[in-house]
Amino acid sequence: MPSPPATLGQLRSAVSTGTLKRRTVKEEIRDNLIARLRAGETLFPGIIGYDETVVPQIVNAVLSRHNFILLGLRGQAKSRILRALADLLDAEVAVMPGCEIHDDPLEPLCAACRARVRQEGDAVQIAWLPREARYVEKLATPDVTIADIIGDLDPIKAARSGLQLSDELTMHYGLLPRANRGIFAINELPDLAGKIQVGLFNILQEGDVQIKGYPVRLPLDVMMVFSANPEDYTARGKIITPLKDRIGSEIRTHYPATRHEGMAITAQEAWMTRTDLDVVVPEFVCEIVEEVAFQARQDSRIDKRSGVSQRLPISLLENVISNAERRAILSSEPAVVPRVSDIYAALPAITGKFELEYEGELRGADNVAREIIRNAVGAVFGGIFAAVEYGQLGDWFDMGGTLQVEDTLPAAELLKRTAVVQGLHDIARKAGISARPSEPLLASAVDFVLEGLYAHKKITRSEDRQYQAAEQPRRPQRAAPTESLLERELPMAGNKKKYYN
Repeated sequence: MPSPPATLGQLRSAVSTGTLKRRTVKEEIRDNLIARLRAGETLFPGIIGYDETVVPQIVNAVLSRHNFILLGLRGQAKSRILRALADLLDAEVAVMPGCEIHDDPLEPLCAACRARVRQEGDAVQIAWLPREARYVEKLATPDVTIADIIGDLDPIKAARSGLQLSDELTMHYGLLPRANRGIFAINELPDLAGKIQVGLFNILQEGDVQIKGYPVRLPLDVMMVFSANPEDYTARGKIITPLKDRIGSEIRTHYPATRHEGMAITAQEAWMTRTDLDVVVPEFVCEIVEEVAFQARQDSRIDKRSGVSQRLPISLLENVISNAERRAILSSEPAVVPRVSDIYAALPAITGKFELEYEGELRGADNVAREIIRNAVGAVFGGIFAAVEYGQLGDWFDMGGTLQVEDTLPAAELLKRTAVVQGLHDIARKAGISARPSEPLLASAVDFVLEGLYAHKKITRSEDRQYQAAEQPRRPQRAAPTESLLERELPMAGNKKKYYN
């Protein structure tokens, strides 16, 4: 492969002969996206559940050469998608060496680079900027200033160079000019002050901005992308109308549509490997962990405007595995196999991930989380054991049987205690585990069956995890008719008596 051009003259020759293409950033991203589509490559690796919804809209925006914004609640991979756009840039691009705004050597913007080209001509040395240096991201906060984003006049630079403050060479560039020839991303756009948003749309549309009263012309070559929570428009701020009008496409993100999509995301993001012990997470535990997030998102006691991030099941699964790891270490077991009881032990990974409505505040975060876990267990249990007859288990408890099963019990001890329940182990083997499971895996399945019966209100459980028969609702008994003191006998025809109360 020939070496890239090293001087401005060599670059001109390569462009004129067609060896290199001279394109704007949006054209560059568009061409590379088209190449990936034709090759059938994955556009955004690691983004799950958006193939039929969000990704096609992003593709349309890029093909249209639009600046665009992603609107969605927290934990919907907005920032990850924006960062993945950098992979659509060329591997490297020619720039003026030492230039703060990565000037194109063939058409420099800043006065210093233009002067250098005039003096040295085609002998000017050029540099090559890698794609990872062409992505600039800023988290919008209310204290961000126009100097941070656009730039400011530097009096020290002016004094050292003997220049007037109005001279372009006294400019200290902000983040947006430094993203020239690349992608500039702003997260949580509504948090940005209105006057800063004005500066953004002005430099995007007209290519100029006023700094300290001096007009500065900056026709930047940059693709701008944003993210925002739609509820933040009224909660913390809003996007000003002129800026919204200049954003080409508005794309809505969403949470996983199915439990299995969520499980795939959680498995991808969660830290599940532990150094000294093997980790075996039963499928039903993964389903329950994911169902907790789905139940929380539809619970009326949880604020829908805030949302329930996908970080909830990720953190929850990590904490569940850690509780099982602690039990395995204390019990000297060879493998870490989480149980449903470990999910209840992982409440700290749940309660900080949602905001409560008034009714939820009255109940308390811990109580709401426990009820959500119970509903999640019931939903998964009902799906797996829909065709299984487990009435004999209820009969055993109805006959006075009780079980004490703490979440710290070793697998062998748990199986020993539960062996007295007729048919319990046989039903547990139908929970999607192997025909000859290990003791820890069978113990996890047994715990799942007990928690499932509890979730379906077939049995009850105390706080110290003692299972017993569910209390049967008592039917109101009709009292025997009695005569009250107000009853009186009235003479009737045929010597019949009639009483009135």
